[in-house]
Amino acid sequence: MTSPGKLFLIPKLAFAKRMKKDIELRRVEDIIIAIIPPEEGENQDLWDVYLINLQDKSIENLLVSSVGYGEIEGEMRKTTTLRYFYEQIGPSQVVQIEPIQSNLFDLTHEYWISYNQADYMYDRKYVFVSGSIHPMHFTAVPLINKRGVMIR
Repeated sequence: MTSPGKLFLIPKLAFAKRMKKDIELRRVEDIIIAIIPPEEGENQDLWDVYLINLQDKSIENLLVSSVGYGEIEGEMRKTTTLRYFYEQIGPSQVVQIEPIQSNLFDLTHEYWISYNQADYMYDRKYVFVSGSIHPMHFTAVPLINKRGVMIR
């Protein structure tokens, strides 16, 4: 004899798999998170984090969540989780998200974006692993016309 819980487990599981299969997953494309050093002569301790919309359409209700975590000098550290909201980012538009302190580059930095476009909600996580924010990883960043580290 089976228990009542097992009778309902199989149909619920099958229903959940069917629902997950029916959800359309769209990929975030042409949105960049870039970290750019300051100009020479400026305070070298603060770099800038940007979101760049390379699409030819606006994105709406953008929520950006940022956090840093990892080990510094043998001690586990985690930065405060910060959240930013932008009502609309136009096509080919650049938005400065936040400054980042260079003494935190040994941490992993995570930027999770979520936005609406054409009645669909997109989200994506951009992760700059420990040590990746370094001049040896610099590349040309579009629309800003500076060199920095970016994830596209």
